[in-house]
Amino acid sequence: MKKYNTKELQQKDWNYNIHPFTDFSNRDPALIIASSDGKYVYDSDDNKYLDGAAGLWCVNIGYNHPVMKKAIADQLDEIPYYSTFGSTVCPPSIELAAKLAELAPGDLNHTFFGTGGSMANDTAIRIIHFYFNKLGKPTKKKIISRVDGYHGSTYMAMTLTGVKFDHIGFDLAPDLVHYISCPNSYRRIEGNNPTNVRLVTFCNELIEEFENKILELGPDNVAAFIAEPIMGAGGVIVPPLGYHRRMKEVCEKYDILYIADEVVTAFGRLGHWFASESVFGMVPDIITCAKGISSAYIPLSATILSDKIYDVISDGPQEDGALFTHGFTYAGHPVACAAGLANIKIMEDENMLEHVREVGPYFEEQLKQMTKHSIVGDVRGSHYMLCMELVKTKETKESFDSSIKVCDRVAKHAQSHGLMIRSVGNHLVLSPPLILTKEDVDYIITTLNTSFNATEKDLIKEGII
Repeated sequence: MKKYNTKELQQKDWNYNIHPFTDFSNRDPALIIASSDGKYVYDSDDNKYLDGAAGLWCVNIGYNHPVMKKAIADQLDEIPYYSTFGSTVCPPSIELAAKLAELAPGDLNHTFFGTGGSMANDTAIRIIHFYFNKLGKPTKKKIISRVDGYHGSTYMAMTLTGVKFDHIGFDLAPDLVHYISCPNSYRRIEGNNPTNVRLVTFCNELIEEFENKILELGPDNVAAFIAEPIMGAGGVIVPPLGYHRRMKEVCEKYDILYIADEVVTAFGRLGHWFASESVFGMVPDIITCAKGISSAYIPLSATILSDKIYDVISDGPQEDGALFTHGFTYAGHPVACAAGLANIKIMEDENMLEHVREVGPYFEEQLKQMTKHSIVGDVRGSHYMLCMELVKTKETKESFDSSIKVCDRVAKHAQSHGLMIRSVGNHLVLSPPLILTKEDVDYIITTLNTSFNATEKDLIKEGII
């Protein structure tokens, strides 16, 4: 590995580099991740870590894959970039769009490329507004999102996001996005083991709330509903059975488009190319995806549209002469699209979806053991998208005060034992590369047990629990 001066880099990082979602009051030096291989990353002092977060839900095929590196290098030899504005395009953009049409459910056959999930969701909203304008329904502009839903960090995408903490100190687009409840059964239903009857009732309440929100805003004013199949940064929330299918039925009743934000769930994290239909039995009008589409080797995103939407937006200019004036310099970037094609081929050739469907249930089962610890209130998620919610008291589900930083404590203990996990508020997230094995799961469980024991000992000593 290349030799680094860690302290010098850390000082430069603090002086010049602004991190996403940074705490400016935290003066601790950053951990510098300098190299990688397979499921492991190494810091600038050559310490090795199993990456239990896959970067940020995204390095699905693992690091340093030779086929991916060759595909990127080969494309650079052909052409590194050309504009896709108007009537020019490079071959990888065409081929990847065609491949996505093959993999996506229903009639989602048309793709607009970008470079990240926020951009994919911004694109979806602009296209939906354009769509209804062309249909002569210019009042259909409002979007319904959900409390604790996460859809990105650009101005529009953060307005779609329902995580209130992320809004502190920033502005949102006024009166454009309206929020309904998060489908969080752990927080909304009393007790730790709700009955099936209560879960059905909870789902009914959520559907009724959604329809009432549409009626409150006026169906002629509501353009779309946006939802992650499983919520990611908002706490890895799995909705009750039938939720997405029934929400889609309500959308169809009121001529509202359904955006499935599959930025995290697509490309294998739940064992399928896309989760909307394969896992939740629903075909949306738009799917947005990023992260796993290229396994993060090159920034890439896709907004995939149904024939229904495409047929309207592609039907010539409006009376005022407006064209489809939406686009980005790097839309359909040939190297990024070559990476996307290689990523899909690697996943096909190495049977990664089947692997996730085989190992995922074992991962879920083993992680549920963590509820034996006094501070683990809930373990939830699916396959390679899992979460533990930490609580001060299991009986009341009382959360720890944010100043305790309890999840950061557990994550730091795990890091000291060679495991990287993600701390988000009172949640610990595990979203490893899809090449994780059962033996790796066993290592994770052992390390987590050690880390929870150490954290609980610290909290007892400090009189917090």
